[in-house]
Amino acid sequence: MADAPHPQAHVHAHAHAHAHATNSSGVTRADLIRTLSAESRPPTRKDESHVLVQRSDTIVTSGSGGELLAHDEREHHDARSYRLYKRRFLGLAQLVLLNIVISWDWLTFAAISSTAADFFRVSESAINWLSTAFLFAFAAAAPATVWVLNRYGPKPSILVASALTLIGNWIRYAGTRVGNGHFGVVMFGQILIGLAQPFVLASPSRYSNVWFSDTGRISATAVASLANPFGGALGQFIGPLFVGDPAEVRLVPQMVLYTAIISSVAALPAPLISSKPPTPPSATAALEKLDLGQALRQLPRNGSFSLLMMPFAVYVGFFNATSSLINQIFEPYDFSETEAGIAGGILIIVGLVASAIVSPIIDRTKKYLATVKTLVPGIAACYILLIFMPGTRSLPGPYVVCALLGATSFSLLPVALELLSVVTLPVSPEVSSVIAWTGGQILGAIFIIIMDALEAYDGWHGEPRGTMIRGLIFEAVIACIAVPFVLFLGTGRFRRIAFDGNGVLAAPALS
Repeated sequence: MADAPHPQAHVHAHAHAHAHATNSSGVTRADLIRTLSAESRPPTRKDESHVLVQRSDTIVTSGSGGELLAHDEREHHDARSYRLYKRRFLGLAQLVLLNIVISWDWLTFAAISSTAADFFRVSESAINWLSTAFLFAFAAAAPATVWVLNRYGPKPSILVASALTLIGNWIRYAGTRVGNGHFGVVMFGQILIGLAQPFVLASPSRYSNVWFSDTGRISATAVASLANPFGGALGQFIGPLFVGDPAEVRLVPQMVLYTAIISSVAALPAPLISSKPPTPPSATAALEKLDLGQALRQLPRNGSFSLLMMPFAVYVGFFNATSSLINQIFEPYDFSETEAGIAGGILIIVGLVASAIVSPIIDRTKKYLATVKTLVPGIAACYILLIFMPGTRSLPGPYVVCALLGATSFSLLPVALELLSVVTLPVSPEVSSVIAWTGGQILGAIFIIIMDALEAYDGWHGEPRGTMIRGLIFEAVIACIAVPFVLFLGTGRFRRIAFDGNGVLAAPALS
């Protein structure tokens, strides 16, 4: 595919030197000052290939207090040309495919937990551990992920994920063929795939930063990141459709085989993608990022990052828990595995559609904070409504609430990831992304364990045996506790950054 420059992707940008500050302990730290130009402005008639920036907006990030220093400079230093390359879509497609199949692998057995338990001759709680171990494996691989992404970039990370996905899938299939099914072998393959996930789930922010302009980063991040729950939707739909009847338990190995074949096809093209573009696509991509050690020291002192990461991790965790336990949430109320799987699929599919609508709008308007402050309370409200849905014993209510929960949760995801990368500049985006995703995966594993322990095997206050009502109440309470965190963003000392009408980073506040 031939590379071609984007017609609006050539600009002259201004770069500033470092500003230095000293903390109370006397340790000097560098606060990076960078001028980011309005890349989306059309070229002038005098020069179709370049845009002369008449005005520059400067961002200063502070590692400790979150205070913003503004500087306006009209002189031009260090002119640079930026380009967009068509090949960026090949790497994006590879990230999409890997995120789809890895998430599908994660939930292969979740929506057919009863049938899978019969096949492997274990309890449903043991089947839950296939999801839980996967999430803990993500956390175990997170340090290696952030190191590989920070030092070498997205391509080596994608190659590692592809190799682990290939090996893990075929080990899982072997586990279904050993004797009448060897649960331990399947668990080992599941853990290998879990180790693969952070290498691709944390890559979209870094990849979009390396390859896409400021007006396309959120959409690129959204496409690659939301491929992950789309894979979960496939797992929720296809598992029950393929093995929807306990009498079809013998089809479990065949289902795992087809999943392994599809995963292999998705993973094999990884070596063909490019590492990075010859010319950066934007001023943001050209920014000199902090090294990993500096970044890890700065993030704990960044109040805006902490306020945003807390609800992000909580809601990712609850999505993981709800997706993993969807069958056990509805089955005690006479819903079939297929109906429960459809509820999980609706949760994800509607969410993907909503995010596809919201992400391009936010790309243009840059209303990150207003969007986050609107969506987070909506997510909490949906978890409250979910408490009452299984007891309706009818399909419309659960399906509508799952649709609303998916729409709010998935619309939040790419916006929160981009906002995390913005409020942590000049920290490289994969650092904040890996930390946020790891928090979500760890909390997801913990939530699954807690909700499984809260399952009322003998009933509870008139609810049927095996009800998960106490787990749903737990979800709603924690979801509500997470809401106030984002409300402090953009206020007081957390006023860090804003965007002008052209999408240019500017001072003085979050918008």
